Amino acid sequence: MPEPLVFDPRSPLCKEPFGAAPCGAPVTFRCRPLAAEGFTHCALVLRLEFQGVQEERELSFAGAEGERVCFFLTMEAPALPDLAWYHFRFWRDDGSGCVLDRIGYHDGNGAAPWQLTVYEDSETPAWFGSGVTYQIFPDRFCRCTIPDPTGAVGDRWVHEDWRDTPEWRPDPDGEIRNRDFFGGSLAGITSRLDTLSRMGVTTLYLNPIFESASNHRYNTADYGRVDPMLGTEQDFITLCREAHARGMRVILDGVFNHTGSQSLYFNADGFYPTLGAAQSQDSPYFDWYSFHPWPDDYDAWWGIRTLPAVREDQPSYRDYIIEGPDSIVRRWLRAGADGWRLDVADELPDDFIERIRAVMEETKPDAVLIGEVWEDASNKIAYSQRRRYLLGRELHGVMDYPFRTALLAYLQGGDAGDFQESMETLRENYPPAVFYSAMNFLGTHDTPRILTVLGAEQTPASKAERAAYRLSPAEFSKGAALVRLAALILFTFPGSPTIYYGDEAGMQGFEDPLNRGTYPWGHEDLALRAHFIRLGRLRRERVALQQGAIRYLRACGPVLIFARETDAEQLVTVVNAAASPQAVDIPWPEHMATDLLSDQVYFPSGEVLHLVLPPYSGLLLV
Repeated sequence: MPEPLVFDPRSPLCKEPFGAAPCGAPVTFRCRPLAAEGFTHCALVLRLEFQGVQEERELSFAGAEGERVCFFLTMEAPALPDLAWYHFRFWRDDGSGCVLDRIGYHDGNGAAPWQLTVYEDSETPAWFGSGVTYQIFPDRFCRCTIPDPTGAVGDRWVHEDWRDTPEWRPDPDGEIRNRDFFGGSLAGITSRLDTLSRMGVTTLYLNPIFESASNHRYNTADYGRVDPMLGTEQDFITLCREAHARGMRVILDGVFNHTGSQSLYFNADGFYPTLGAAQSQDSPYFDWYSFHPWPDDYDAWWGIRTLPAVREDQPSYRDYIIEGPDSIVRRWLRAGADGWRLDVADELPDDFIERIRAVMEETKPDAVLIGEVWEDASNKIAYSQRRRYLLGRELHGVMDYPFRTALLAYLQGGDAGDFQESMETLRENYPPAVFYSAMNFLGTHDTPRILTVLGAEQTPASKAERAAYRLSPAEFSKGAALVRLAALILFTFPGSPTIYYGDEAGMQGFEDPLNRGTYPWGHEDLALRAHFIRLGRLRRERVALQQGAIRYLRACGPVLIFARETDAEQLVTVVNAAASPQAVDIPWPEHMATDLLSDQVYFPSGEVLHLVLPPYSGLLLV
């Protein structure tokens, strides 16, 4: 281990334990300045975010260590969950001194503190993070018959040709209403469960399934009803039962920050026979929305008038969604769901999320709660408020957008060291159970397709050009090679590797809705799919990939090497993201190494593997 600086929170010489700490647990700090600097005193300056407390604790002098002196302090972490921000103050007997923070030594103005996440040690379902998740956009995955949209809410129409491009053009009013459907269904998903099982999938994450006027169904019309074009509640029960029989669980998308304007609750166009908030102030749903004045001006998500925002503090809304004996959260868990993913978690109050988790634990104790957060969720500020997502009473895990961002930057010519730094920051800031329960992914319904991102040499200027764009053979070859590397890292990294439907089949597409095409049954890229299948099998078979600690062996330039380790097993991921060969030496005390992707065997020399990695190549060594 290299000699740390005066203080490095990631070094066991300076701080134990690594990263976040449970409430009340002992935490030890050690500072090791050079003796020549003459410091005789050191204090920890600690500020608690949520308790609004700042204190200073002097460290004990522990003597000299060669050219350095050591100061140490063991303290109990705060008894309540909090974000603790800390730095150090050094001084000499003559009163001179300075501050030490993430930037280094300075005069103390504008300290840049380190973060210590102090969390309540609560139960987290282990099944999610150890398994493989498959995200399905229900309308576009698999259809059994072409449905008739007659009588459904919204002015819907259905593509007869499954291979059509989703409608991306605005209507005559200039609006993109997402009213084109392809007819994927819950029964269609059920029919493909064996296919998904062979890929090692253990969790299905479904984009919204409830009745809605649009194909994405994020403008909910009725939380209590499966959209009729997807099927019935019995179809959902059957899907869950069949998934469970194959060792899979099902997570639903909870869109609880807003409803659709064409909903049972708002009913702007009068589709539903009961009174909605837009029709009458006597509606039982009137208090769910903020009008100023009623009925034409109201709060809406990001100002989109088809998405009126709800007031999560309203008791009747909370009772309907969370608290009631047959609330939406409870009802669909009882019907077979195994968890919820919360859409736009930043828009939901902390106590609203906390109550959802509490009710889930009452209803189905091993259900999982995942939040959509695009940044580091441990210190996120939303609407000028620091959020408490990960302190033990709210989310079990989050969608790991920072993982995708860092991985793409690395694969597109960046430095593997930057990827390591980004991921180690999360590992340091997140409670361990949260880090291992992250929903890691290469793409979602809100991002361009990973093959297009990594393969396209340029992004066409117009949406019409982007809609028609398909990768050239050379672009496809490069993109597919990089996707294979991305998938290797995804499946061997801590957290649940999450496949956006069709990424394993070579689907292409730029932004929404071009990233939401139909699954290409019978036209998959078989080589890419075989790679995902193999990775899924290895993830299912190898405990080290499910639960093992992570240790970086090299992260420099285009080469990334890390190990996943348990007491019984070590697997090493080796990646060369460059267009040129790279020579690497890997310490290897065993007598041989096998690449689990190709079954090729390598033999070390002097307990070192000397390898030359071809361009855009990866290994998984055991």
